[in-house]
Amino acid sequence: MPNKKRLRFLSILGPGLVSGAADDDPSGIATYSIAGAQLGTTMLWTAFLTWPLMAAVQMMCARIGMVSGYGLAEALRKKFPRWIVAVAGIALLAANIVNIGADLAGMADAAQMLTTVHSHVWVFVFGIGISAATVWLRYADIARTLKWLALFLFAYVITAFIIRPNWFAILGDAFHPPAFHGKAAWSTLVAILGTTISPYLFFWQASQEVEEEKNIGRKLTIERIGASDREIVDRKIDVGVGTFFSNLVMFFIIVTTALTLHRHGITNIETSRQAAEALRPLAGPGCFLLYTAGLIGVGLLAIPTLSGSAAYALAETFGWRQGLDEKIDQARAFYAVVLLSGAVGIALDFSGVNAVSALYWSAVINGLLAPFLLLGILLVASDAKIMQGQPSSRLGRVTVFVTMLLMFGAGIGMFIF
Repeated sequence: MPNKKRLRFLSILGPGLVSGAADDDPSGIATYSIAGAQLGTTMLWTAFLTWPLMAAVQMMCARIGMVSGYGLAEALRKKFPRWIVAVAGIALLAANIVNIGADLAGMADAAQMLTTVHSHVWVFVFGIGISAATVWLRYADIARTLKWLALFLFAYVITAFIIRPNWFAILGDAFHPPAFHGKAAWSTLVAILGTTISPYLFFWQASQEVEEEKNIGRKLTIERIGASDREIVDRKIDVGVGTFFSNLVMFFIIVTTALTLHRHGITNIETSRQAAEALRPLAGPGCFLLYTAGLIGVGLLAIPTLSGSAAYALAETFGWRQGLDEKIDQARAFYAVVLLSGAVGIALDFSGVNAVSALYWSAVINGLLAPFLLLGILLVASDAKIMQGQPSSRLGRVTVFVTMLLMFGAGIGMFIF
């Protein structure tokens, strides 16, 4: 690729890439590890399914932010009564707090493996440190550095090749969904869908499109209305790349844990140490270092996204001043939500809940909440007035509709079967 084209490609990557990196948060790593350890390679097909679905959903949310001039919650408020959007925002806040608590627990549990310092100490260190950084620093500066830590997750890709699996058998499982038996399979499907197609990323993606436009000088809503064809194509590339790498990492985490943990009878992961053992073929005793670095890296990226998305949703619903680049004295209510999310997340980690279990069930919660939000997003994206004459394409709407039905079906299947 010529240098000019390479630089142009790199300049396109932005909110979509960050959302993709944040999607492989500690909750995601735990969910994929449990899927591989518990069910082997039988859930690999979900990686091929979730990429186009996740890309379609994230692009629809991005388009809403790009052409309407405001975030997702405000767009929803144009379509539905404020109280409905407020309920959705509060539900998002509750789900995100659980997710933050689970992510902090996973990060702290992993850090304890290397330092022997009790995980409760690390919960405070990570929780307070991340909350302070989110309030006082520009998030773009934080994300630019920390998203590279997510590259440690590619250790799973390398490990998968080192153990020399039977790729024909693996690809057979990847393209042939098995018959579902038992609650474990259904709940794992809901968790996988919930951690790849997550409600907080819907709000985050749309709000970051608004922030991107503010950064180039479009401060007023009227200045942000509409998007050129080139801007939309660029964002499709950005979202496509971000979601591709997110699902690629997911695929190889399942492969690696299936061929290391599941193959050796470790089917019930209860600690981060057990999950880290999947990387032993690559790093030997250093598997704990790789696992810890990757888990903490994506946690540092994901937690500001979780707290920030809830703050954006509530601020847009109630008309508060907002933005992670605003000063705290100018957006008190917005930052109060950010700090509340971190504080309650820290408190949850003293309830005695198992860290890996908490990470997994936070993904299940997201999987149950997401389809209800997708219905609202679909109605907004189809409204020509809200979308300023640039509604989502028919293909995009059909894909998101199918995603919504699939997530509703998985949730119902979990409770029935």
